[in-house]
Amino acid sequence: MNFDTRPYQLDDLLYLREIYLASRTVAFTWESPQGYQLGDFDRTTEDELIWVAIVGDRPVGYISWWAPQNFVHHLFVDPHFTRRGIGSALLQSCLAQVDRPVSLKCVQRNTAAIAFYVSQGWRIASTGHSPEGAYYRMVFDQD
Repeated sequence: MNFDTRPYQLDDLLYLREIYLASRTVAFTWESPQGYQLGDFDRTTEDELIWVAIVGDRPVGYISWWAPQNFVHHLFVDPHFTRRGIGSALLQSCLAQVDRPVSLKCVQRNTAAIAFYVSQGWRIASTGHSPEGAYYRMVFDQD
């Protein structure tokens, strides 16, 4: 599959809202999606840098990070486009632009995401608890 990655553009907004909603519904099976709203994307990515994966002219995934703390906040791929290297490409696009170490939090129940990050060279640095549940703080410090 051919895809490109590039910085977020305002025209991507509607697609990314849909991706965020659909991806959370599929990935977070332990949560009720009844409270999810399309506007959640806007609120949770405010002031973050966003990189987008594009197939043709359609966004199919994104990564967002909080640059002041080198913190990856979101990495979501449209459920119809998973397991095609898009998440890895988005992660590499982000890592090329941030200092080390880079960190993220991943809910412990999200075993697929944890396995993905470990396969990409991330390590579990600590544990914590949030309203979403127990999480791992993961770190990437390779050049």
